[in-house]
Amino acid sequence: MSEIVIVNYGAGNISSVKNMLKKAGATDILISSSEADIRKANKLIVPGVGHFDHGMKQLQASGLIPVLNDEVLNNHKTVLGICLGAQLFTDSSEEGTSPGLGWVKGSTVAFDKTQIPLNHKIPHMGWNSVEIKNQCPIDKDLPNDSRFYFVHSFHLKLTNPEDVWMTSNYGYDFTAAFHRGNIYGCQFHPEKSHRFGLKIMENFVNLEC
Repeated sequence: MSEIVIVNYGAGNISSVKNMLKKAGATDILISSSEADIRKANKLIVPGVGHFDHGMKQLQASGLIPVLNDEVLNNHKTVLGICLGAQLFTDSSEEGTSPGLGWVKGSTVAFDKTQIPLNHKIPHMGWNSVEIKNQCPIDKDLPNDSRFYFVHSFHLKLTNPEDVWMTSNYGYDFTAAFHRGNIYGCQFHPEKSHRFGLKIMENFVNLEC
């Protein structure tokens, strides 16, 4: 059994995620697109960069959606989505027409340029602070001044406020991370966020499932 499987579906920023997990103390990490490996894993990470429809098409082509649905929704396996990976957990996206996985109720929407100052460029790229709205197990001991690295033109918009884990502000407040039961998602990149991202990854590695 591998402790953590990084799901390789052809749209992920995989090597940097694995490197950060190693820094966080994980010793058993597997990058895989195998149904058997996903079923044996203790925890899953779904990374992702790029376009929503491309990500969903890659997932569909991989044939992994049924096993992911089964492990996450029925067997309640702990899963962390990163950037596009987190967006794929929602119902849909304004970036495309493909339905998402629907693991969390909500959608992925474009930044509203009418609410963003002219000096705020899209995509939102770089470091930004966050505010924890609903604490969860993997923000334990996270510093109050935590800042994370973002690269995105679309953001999460969730139906249930209790699912919102963190918010950030880019002209207006948006959901930066969510948590619902065994399902976690970060719009930012913890693997690129130095000591703040490392703390989240350490908590994820040490989380008892």
